[in-house]
Amino acid sequence: MAKDLDYYLNLNWTLIEGEDLDFEGNPYHYIEIKEIPSFVFCAKTIEKARENYKHQLKLSLMVMLENGCHITEPGEEDDETDWETLCP
Repeated sequence: MAKDLDYYLNLNWTLIEGEDLDFEGNPYHYIEIKEIPSFVFCAKTIEKARENYKHQLKLSLMVMLENGCHITEPGEEDDETDWETLCP
């Protein structure tokens, strides 16, 4: 199977959901993806974050594929992230 954009978009990513405050003290919700440390998507509600994070994921994956970055897949062993070789 070719590991193209569609392949990666359909993986069962490990989502980390949370809530924080912006610089003005207003709450917002975020979604991170455990396997992609640089990924985060924010919205005013968790429903909007869940509804829309995949568009940002698609853009992030497109850049990673274009640049030849290693994309850690869910379940892939990763004892400790080697930040210097993650993306050449």
